[in-house]
Amino acid sequence: MSSVELHRARTLVADPKEAAERLLEQLPSAATPKLVTVFASRGYDQLALNRALRERLPKGTRIVGTTSSAELDNEGIHERSIVLGALSGDFEVGLGVGRDLSQDAIVSGNVAISSACDQLGIAPVNLGSRHVGMVIDDAFRYKKEEFLLGMLEPNPALVLVGGGASDMELDPAKQSAQMHVDGDVVTDAVVVALFKTDVRWAAMRSHWYVPTGRTLRVTRVDETCTRALEIDGKPAAKRYAELLGVSPEDLEFGKPRGFATQPTALRVGREYFVRAPWKPLDDGSILFANLLEEGTELEIMQLGDIVRSTTHFFQEELPFRVGNPSAVLLFQCSGRQWFADATGQRAELAKTFAAAPPAVGFNCYFEIYCGFHINTTLTALAFGSTS
Repeated sequence: MSSVELHRARTLVADPKEAAERLLEQLPSAATPKLVTVFASRGYDQLALNRALRERLPKGTRIVGTTSSAELDNEGIHERSIVLGALSGDFEVGLGVGRDLSQDAIVSGNVAISSACDQLGIAPVNLGSRHVGMVIDDAFRYKKEEFLLGMLEPNPALVLVGGGASDMELDPAKQSAQMHVDGDVVTDAVVVALFKTDVRWAAMRSHWYVPTGRTLRVTRVDETCTRALEIDGKPAAKRYAELLGVSPEDLEFGKPRGFATQPTALRVGREYFVRAPWKPLDDGSILFANLLEEGTELEIMQLGDIVRSTTHFFQEELPFRVGNPSAVLLFQCSGRQWFADATGQRAELAKTFAAAPPAVGFNCYFEIYCGFHINTTLTALAFGSTS
């Protein structure tokens, strides 16, 4: 029987060297992980932490990770901590980095996937059902759609899942992110961990919205393709507010009757990929987190039960797809926690992670699922066994 196993550790210790010691002493003494994931609060000295882990781990163990606004494991949602995952079992992994993301994101994406493929000894065009990519990018460069074009150009069928490196800082002018790749710490980059395995795996997503059957059409966008100027031929914010029965001032994400409760989603087959608006602007337009195309039809979604839907995902959907899930990497949109905080449901949401298989992850800025840039979603890469 082939399988992938995950052991996890967590610490609040501030000193990087002592934190590394505390983390590694929580792992089984006999374990020699092939890959270690490190999700660390942005407040840590990432380079010092990386060096401390690299010095203490076996030379053959790869390292990948990121800064985060919150860290996840089966005990819940944590802040100002480090969560480490140690993956072992029947898989190979290649780590690729694409630098200078803000200058040419398409090239960065292509370089990252090509480098990971080189390490596995396979051309990107030959990647198949035994391969899946976990992607972490510098979210504050806002380049997801562009680098995904570069990653998927040689093989559009490649499955990619992940999320953006994040920061606890809420001021956009002060936000920054860093990523760990073996013995290096990078920024303005995208990182891919390309897995090759015979075990059952699945890239999955969970959100707490249900379709309403009502749609809108983006009829005019700005030159950056991030602002909707018109919806259904009318000023965007005014029209969206009209559809929801609220005023434009009520729309901003996080407000109780706005985008967080009735976002938009792109329907792809039977799937609904949440691509929620971000905030209305003073000129009457709406800023989105993803790129927009004129003529796109989006479905208006309705908030469901945030706790029940997440619990169902862990208890029912994951086992159904993977069989006996033994390792899960989680990428939760930070907006999900903001909304849970605003509605007084954070503690209940955190408790749902106890129902997950062995899991580690982080709160990210915008998510990646099957090559799409989405938001307000929990994405996951789950591994099981061949039995």
